[in-house]
Amino acid sequence: MFKFFLHFIVLSFLLTFSSYSKNYENIIIIGNERISNETILVFSEISDDKSLDGNSINDILKRLYKSGFFKDVSVKIENNNLTINVLENPIIQTVFINGIKRKKTQESLYEILSLKNRSSYSLINIKKDENAILNYLKDQGFYLSKITSSYQDLGDNKIDLYYEIELGDKAKISKISFVGDKIFKDSTLRSVILSEEYRFWKFISGKKYLNENLINYDKRLLNNFYKNKGFYNVEIESSFASYLGNNEFEVLYNVSSGKKFYFNEFNLNLPIDYELNNFDELNEIFNNLKGEKYSINSINKILKEIDKIVLNEQFEFLKSSVQEEIVDNLINLTFDIGESEKFYVEKINILGNNITREEVIRNNLLVDEGDAFNELLQAKTLNNLRSLNFFSKVESEIIDATNQNKKIINITVEEKPTGEIMAGAGVGTSGGTVAFGVSENNYLGRGIEFTSDVTISAESLKGLISLNNPNYKGSNRSLNGSLESTVTDRLKNFGYKSNKSGFTVGSGYEFYKDLYWNTGFSSYVEKLETDATASASIKKQEGSYFDTFFNQTISYDKRNQTFKTSDGYISRFTQNVPLISESYTLINGYDYKIYNQWLDENVFSFAFFAKTANSLSGKDVKLSDRLFLPSKKLRGFESGKVGPKDGADYIGGNYTASINLATTLPQIMPSFQNTNFSIFLDAANIWGIDYNSSLSDNSKIRSSIGIAVDFFTPIGPLNFSLTEPITKGSNDITESFRFNIGTTF
Repeated sequence: MFKFFLHFIVLSFLLTFSSYSKNYENIIIIGNERISNETILVFSEISDDKSLDGNSINDILKRLYKSGFFKDVSVKIENNNLTINVLENPIIQTVFINGIKRKKTQESLYEILSLKNRSSYSLINIKKDENAILNYLKDQGFYLSKITSSYQDLGDNKIDLYYEIELGDKAKISKISFVGDKIFKDSTLRSVILSEEYRFWKFISGKKYLNENLINYDKRLLNNFYKNKGFYNVEIESSFASYLGNNEFEVLYNVSSGKKFYFNEFNLNLPIDYELNNFDELNEIFNNLKGEKYSINSINKILKEIDKIVLNEQFEFLKSSVQEEIVDNLINLTFDIGESEKFYVEKINILGNNITREEVIRNNLLVDEGDAFNELLQAKTLNNLRSLNFFSKVESEIIDATNQNKKIINITVEEKPTGEIMAGAGVGTSGGTVAFGVSENNYLGRGIEFTSDVTISAESLKGLISLNNPNYKGSNRSLNGSLESTVTDRLKNFGYKSNKSGFTVGSGYEFYKDLYWNTGFSSYVEKLETDATASASIKKQEGSYFDTFFNQTISYDKRNQTFKTSDGYISRFTQNVPLISESYTLINGYDYKIYNQWLDENVFSFAFFAKTANSLSGKDVKLSDRLFLPSKKLRGFESGKVGPKDGADYIGGNYTASINLATTLPQIMPSFQNTNFSIFLDAANIWGIDYNSSLSDNSKIRSSIGIAVDFFTPIGPLNFSLTEPITKGSNDITESFRFNIGTTF
């Protein structure tokens, strides 16, 4: 009891003391040399009543220390004066970052520092900058970096600040693992993410190094993948990385897929004064999706259709949202379309773009200055900017303008690297290839796609440089051009060598929903050389050629996604019309492929392909324009060794056609995580010899059946097929076993 009363008395005394106020008449500031009295008073935030208690004095001390300009501060009231005594932190003359050889990395580190040249030294900010440097280096893959800071006293209260960095080696992803209720095989999930396992020959790829941002992006990719497969409640967790020693890490993704969900009921809520029949097109989509597995792509398709209807009907001040109701494993969706706040856009500010030119961003804006603000168009604008893949972050802010019914839109972007270097090699039963390429998606900050690549095989050397502006001057039309050159040397085996070089210019746009039309012109210079071992037909074509073509491609793309398509179809027609030519060869092509998912995970596909090459002038089609069956269209036969033959030469034909049926078989060996199986049936024909009809074997259809296996190996993806030819021509060379293995550097 005595201790209780003692504590109570002491506490009361302290509270009384702390609340006791003192008055002062003047403020005296001592010790400041660089920082003015007025600045110190601003930092201290002293009230005007000239009365302070103990708590107020403590608050003044905290605020002055927080400013970062002072090493020591004292505040007291005596002789009717408030005395503030400060000891200023030294000035940093120069900041040095040592241990980083790469100039660009060094420049980036200087940019993120809070302490720069001519700023005040602060231990608190030193620690912040050390953490900022380490975090930046981690983003670059240097997870085992160390940093120490020190300073050199220059006198006159000035110092030089030094950051000494032990960079170490980049952290390598030695292993990528998927655990939990993951449903799909590792090989499938590995193809979804961007991170890849380290191999010593991957000297170009940066995706083999540990990067927290990239792994977080991988988790989002996996999340979207599962939700598009119907797993609405999927959870993707990652222990991020476990250290294996020797600067190597294992990245572990823990997947909890949960049960599969299906669409059930669809409802549409409209404002009272809007006609429901304007939205009749949605009913067909709703009916088609009822009972189908849940998919975020399907929801986006509905929202896009709503946007299209709203915009076509010129409903300016409307917005849409979707509500989800879960009943067991069924999902009811309600789409609410309501009126948004009515205002107009006074100004749009673009912020954060240092490389990308402002007109590139503005060309993608669907709401312009002076327009009525539309939330649907604004959301679509942000999605357009994100889809450019120039920015790691795109955000918008709407603020009030001086005029009451107008607003200002601030769009802030954060740029990211857009270039890539690629190198790869592959080997198979048809030979080996080596490829090297450089690409840039935002060339010179103009939004232009630049690609340059070289491919070398045993008989050919191909080079290509191309430029594509996908939204030329905001017209929603692409403008593209390319330069290419191909040297084919078959003197040893077939007695001829060709050299073909030229250029292409073209343009394309979405003619109608999902219907694309691309047109252009191409010109080529070609030279064909032969020796004594060449056939008579090839010798006959020896010489130089100049050809100019008008070309067009019309494609109708209804696939649910371009990568790992599981539903929908694509129909494509191509045509090359000769304008200036020796043989005036007209080439027409058509291909169609449809996908359908059955038994939940099996993907069935049917493909049809046909191509023709005929001379409009009645001359023989020259060697480089003759048609050969692509090897993927007819498995079980050696590439290029099918169809008409003149002596020892396979000369191709004027016509080709093929049908391909295939289905994946995930049920085979489900425990083999890196192996995928499929079965196929191929049937094809190649026929027509314009200069000698007796050589054409047009009555014989080639066909085969087989099984294909995709296997992920430490070296790279291995694909091989076992095929049994069913029918063949007399000149055809069969190939029961085929394999290809390749990797990127």
